[in-house]
Amino acid sequence: METTAGIRAEIAAERRELADVLDGLTDEQWDVPSLCGGWRVREVAGHMSMGFRYSLGRTALELARARGDLHRMTDRLARRDAAALSPRELAAALRDNARHPWKPPVGGLPAALGHDVIHGLDITVPLGLGRRVPEKRLRILLATVTPRTLRFFKADLEGVTLRATDLDWSYGTGVQVVRRPAQELLLLAYGRTLHRPAEREAS
Repeated sequence: METTAGIRAEIAAERRELADVLDGLTDEQWDVPSLCGGWRVREVAGHMSMGFRYSLGRTALELARARGDLHRMTDRLARRDAAALSPRELAAALRDNARHPWKPPVGGLPAALGHDVIHGLDITVPLGLGRRVPEKRLRILLATVTPRTLRFFKADLEGVTLRATDLDWSYGTGVQVVRRPAQELLLLAYGRTLHRPAEREAS
């Protein structure tokens, strides 16, 4: 099991690497639709640094304004911040907060790493950048895939077994087997729909 210090180091590295990716994007790439429905690359980038830029009190106020609807709040803030901050500022918000201790309300440090990794893939996959998440980070996140994870992210994998082609990892006992690289399976477990159809076969 990875140590707390080890996970924090992976989070910091992921944020710095993604900041470098963002700094290299063209104006056109910032407006490409991401894997997050309804968000372009710039909205995802705005959302990724929300936890660093909003205090707990301000977050509570924004949630109250959204009548307790977390999805409505995050969508509104992502759109507002994407419009208010320049691409340079959005990238800097990740790089400058590489060691920020922010964590989601549940899930601890692995969930914080998952937030960065998944949203990073939300950006890099549709852009076709071919970025590969380091194996160490993938293994930390694959260990968090549970029925609760699938429910939270509305991943419909009933009757399906996920089986990685590049790591010794699988999940589920369904008759239908989906074989893909581990990071693509991670996206499926987090409720994303990929661009190419999954390869399925009878187990």
